[in-house]
Amino acid sequence: MEFSYQEKHDFSVLEKEITEDLKDLVVYNDDFNTFDHVINTLIKVCGHSPEQAEQCTWIIHYKGKCTVKTGTFDELKPMKEAICDAGIDAKIH
Repeated sequence: MEFSYQEKHDFSVLEKEITEDLKDLVVYNDDFNTFDHVINTLIKVCGHSPEQAEQCTWIIHYKGKCTVKTGTFDELKPMKEAICDAGIDAKIH
C-alpha cells in the first residue's frame, strides 16, 4: 500500500514597523561641574556603568558634548530634567 500526502506550508511574516521617532539626549561641557559630579549623575540618571559614564564625561570635556542616551522623547524627558536639575546642561535633539 502506498501513501501519498502533500505538505502545506503557510509562512506568514509579521513585520513590525518602528514608528517612534528616536531622539538623542546630549550633555554639554561647562567650566564649573566636576568630572565626578557628571560621572555620578550619568550613573544615577541614565543607568550608565562607571566606565561608560567616565567615557562620556571625557568626550563631553574634549568634544564639547556627547550623546549619553537615545530613546523616545517621553523616555528621555525625565532624564534630561534630572540632569539639568543637577546643574548640567542637557538637551534632547
